[in-house]
Formats: sequence, C-alpha cells, structure tokens
Amino acid sequence: MAFTNEQLERYSRHIILKEIGAKGQKKLLNGKVLIIGAGGLGSPVALYLAAAGVGTIGIADADVVDLSNLQRQVIHTTADLGRKKVESAAETMRAINPDVTVNPYYQFINSSNIMELIKDYDFIIDGTDNFAAKFLINDACVMAKKPLSHAGIVRFAGQLTTVIPGVSPCYRCIFKNPPPKDAIPTCKEAGVIGAMAGVIGTLQALEAIKFLTGAGELLSGSLLTFDGLEMAFHKIKLPPRGAGCAVCSDNPTITKLIDYDQPVCELKKKD
Repeated sequence: MAFTNEQLERYSRHIILKEIGAKGQKKLLNGKVLIIGAGGLGSPVALYLAAAGVGTIGIADADVVDLSNLQRQVIHTTADLGRKKVESAAETMRAINPDVTVNPYYQFINSSNIMELIKDYDFIIDGTDNFAAKFLINDACVMAKKPLSHAGIVRFAGQLTTVIPGVSPCYRCIFKNPPPKDAIPTCKEAGVIGAMAGVIGTLQALEAIKFLTGAGELLSGSLLTFDGLEMAFHKIKLPPRGAGCAVCSDNPTITKLIDYDQPVCELKKKD
C-alpha cells in the first residue's frame, strides 16, 4: 500500500516518529476499532482516532444529542440537538478525515448483540457510563479474546486500564461484581467536569493507537487514576490475571453474558 501525496502530508507528524513511521501509519489505516458510547469519553476517542487515520471505526450508541451533553461531548454541536449521536459523530469524523470508514450502530448493546458487534474489530473502547454496560463489554471481550480499553469518569476523577484477554487482569478482576443498585450516584446526580472526559478519552485513544502500531507499553496490568483537582496521576499495579476471577480465570464460573440493570456511574463515591 502506497501513500498518496495527501496522506503523506496528513500523517507526516506520525510518519516522522520513530515509534510509528510509515509502517505504523499503514497499520493504523488497516486497523479496526469499535467505540461503544458516543458521549463524553467516546467523543474525544472518535475525534482522535479519525484524525489519526484508523481505517475503520465503529461507533455504537442508542441515544440522541441532548443540550446537557454539550458541556463534555465535544463531537456534537448545538445544531445536532435531537439527532442520533452515532449520526452526529459519524458526520464529524468523516469531515475530519475522508480516509476513515465509519460504521454507526444506533442500538443498545446487550447480551444478544454484543458478540456480533465486536467480532470484526481489533480493539474495543468502552466509553459507557454505567456498570451494566461495563461488565457486559468486559465479559464479552474476554470471551471473544478482544483487547479493550476501559475508562470511567465522575466529578473531577477519572480512571482507565487496558485489558488483553488471556494476558492481563480484566475489569472483573478489579471490581468483581456491580455494586447494589442506588449505592453509587449517577453522573447526573454527582456531576462531572467536562474536561475530564477529554483527558481520559484522549488517553483511551492513545492506548488504541499504541495497540494497533505496537508503540510503547500499554496499561494492561495497571489502573491509571487521575485526580483533576490535585492534578495527580497514579498508576496502580493490578493483581495477576485470573486469580479468582469469575470470567477470565482458567476455570471461569461465568460462561454466559449477563444483562445487568444498573444505570450508574462506575467510579466509587468519595467519603
């Protein structure tokens, strides 16, 4: 595959990086990433992956653009109010980079459709804002052996990790099971600073780019947390994969996908 003159100019800042180069950029152009959630986290992920030239990007969401979204969901504009988020996002991504094929999926993910949704993608981004979706995405990716980036934000805090099934600990290794219903305030109740979505979502995009190109080290095996008020990052080493985990251990007890009913944000409530 030879670059066009326009591509050489568009991706020149990548190509001159020794960690990426022409080979890495070709890997990006051949790469396939699925973003689940076109909201606060999914917005910066989609923008940067499109700009980077990831060849095929899927984006799944069943919501429409609401005025309260615009404080943090930067892929949408006021003119998009009432539109399907996946349509708004796809239009913006195509405008940024015509090299990119965008596959919008206007649907709720559940146990009946997620395996079909993820099967053709190299890397999965969890940009959702509730425990039910996060456990479902994790379990499906572990079962299908699909690498994924998990992230969550609330208030002035964020966290992310990368899961490589069969190699690194998964989301269930960290959190085991969803908390009791109503035990954790939703983002609507607790609030979230808009820029936090940009910080954490951009890091998710970086993890996807590193995975596709092989550059650097991934966050697999570690949980990165960020306190926006104190401007402090902490990298926490996670326990080894599978130690008592119900889904990724060598003898899993969860072998079928579970649809939880728990629409709450995923970060723990501070005392």
